[in-house]
Amino acid sequence: MPNILIVDDDINILKLVEIHLSKQGYIVLLAKDGMEALKILQKKQCQLAVVDVMMPYLDGYELTKEIRKKYDIPVIILTAKNQMEDKEQGFQAGTDDYLVKPFEPKELAFRIRALLRRYDKQKDDSVIQIGNTMINKKSYMVQIGDRTIILPLKEFDLLYFLFTNPMQVLSRNHLIEQVWGVEYEGDERTVDVHIKRLRGRFSNLTDDFQIKTVRGVGYLLEARRG
Repeated sequence: MPNILIVDDDINILKLVEIHLSKQGYIVLLAKDGMEALKILQKKQCQLAVVDVMMPYLDGYELTKEIRKKYDIPVIILTAKNQMEDKEQGFQAGTDDYLVKPFEPKELAFRIRALLRRYDKQKDDSVIQIGNTMINKKSYMVQIGDRTIILPLKEFDLLYFLFTNPMQVLSRNHLIEQVWGVEYEGDERTVDVHIKRLRGRFSNLTDDFQIKTVRGVGYLLEARRG
């Protein structure tokens, strides 16, 4: 089950939320302020954080900004105020949702489940795998077994687009528009150069896929089976 980080300087709220979420099967980690929360995040992988706004040392808005810089997890802000300014400040800090105190623990659990589903779907959409080769749009890394490959940006974008359109013949002009943009002023040979580099990088690393030339048209990524 997911690890849920709860950050609040009110021990009663911490205990109430811990009891309720634990019954739901979550692993609950507790922090009494923002600094303690950051220390927990450094040691434990959490899937979601529930953050109170009014805390000593590091308030909920600043903590949310710090989480956004380092971790790709949803954040729910708890606030005692139901003012538009507080909501606006929370979303500007990067929160995904907010809940006004006092709140029902069941409602918090509903919101947690909804956000976890949304983030799981986003992660699924950003990761594409063919055989033992996995390409991650969020981290901009290619993983082949235990080996990690970091590509130049345009090479990565080109490979990712090919991975999302396997077994399709893609013209050079279409690849230019999708990877370099419609305002790109270079010529189609740019595609040929980048394809050559990708072939050179991966031909000796994996046979999961092959980038084939379709004469007079463009390229096709063939995903090998078996």
